[in-house]
Order: sequence, then C-alpha cells, then structure tokens
Amino acid sequence: MTTPNSTMAKTRWNLDPSHSEVTFKVKHLMITNVRGSVGKYDILCETDGDDFMTAKVSFTADVASITTNQPQRNAHLMSDDFFNVEKYPEIKFIATKYEKVDNDSYELYGDLTIRDITKPVKFDVEFAGIVVDAYGNTRAGFIVNGKINRKEYGLRWDAITEAGNVVAADEVRLHAEIQLIKS
Repeated sequence: MTTPNSTMAKTRWNLDPSHSEVTFKVKHLMITNVRGSVGKYDILCETDGDDFMTAKVSFTADVASITTNQPQRNAHLMSDDFFNVEKYPEIKFIATKYEKVDNDSYELYGDLTIRDITKPVKFDVEFAGIVVDAYGNTRAGFIVNGKINRKEYGLRWDAITEAGNVVAADEVRLHAEIQLIKS
C-alpha cells in the first residue's frame, strides 16, 4: 500500500477470479473442520492511484454458489436452517475503514450482511504487493482472514449428538486469496 496523495486519479481494480478464492471452515463435532468455498463472487474496488488505504471496496457473493463438496450438506446450507437462498441470495461486505498494523499487515473493517442482518466485522489483511505480469497488466494481491459467529447472522441451526457433542460450531473462519487487476 502506498501513501495517500489526494491529487491522484481514481483507479478501478477488477477481480481476477481465476487467481482468487474465498473459503471457510467450521468445526464439525468439535474435532475436525468442514471446509467450503464460494464459487461466484465479485469485488468492486476503486483507489486513489495505487493507494489501497483510500480504497472503496465492496464484495458480493452468490449464496447458491457455496459448496462443501457434499450435495446433502450443500442443500441443507441453502435451506432456511442456514442461508435461505430463495429469500436471501447474496452476501455483501462494504469496507468502512483500514488500519495499518505493520509493514504489510492491515486491519480491514466493514459491514457484513447475511440474511439481511448487517454486523460490523474486522478482517486481517496481508498486502502481498503490486506486480506487472508478463502481459503488462498491473496486479495487486491480498490474503484476508477473519471469523464470524454464524448465529449472529441468523444461521441458527443446531444439533447435539447422543453423546452430547455439538455437530457444527458457531464460529466460522473465513479465508480469501484475492488478486485484482488494474483496469
């Protein structure tokens, strides 16, 4: 991330979906993780020059594209027990603030909306840098990590085994590897 310069022109950055991924993990029976991913999503990003500290960022995800590679579980996630994809087809995030932690580490704050419930969240962001690829395209890379409590967003399904174990944890760990291309 560069230093602010108010005389810079606005720069639009587009998602490179072939070099990006959005994933999540949830503890199952409190002994292992179930992993999933989001297949369809977009990021709109506009900066002053190449200064990502000035970025206006919004993220949207198509709930129907969420997969855990297990059809029965995927269908359950789309139901009203979890996302209710028919009524709430999108997840949204709008960035509100950035803070530098150290050299390439930042905290990204914003509002996350799932099932029309909006809550403030914080993500840890590693800025991987800006490079020019072999075709002359300027690219920026980011690694994003965070966690949310699914129940705060209306994903309230619960089950306990006969032995008293929780089937699915409340905490969802989020991870994204994002590559943007300067337009």
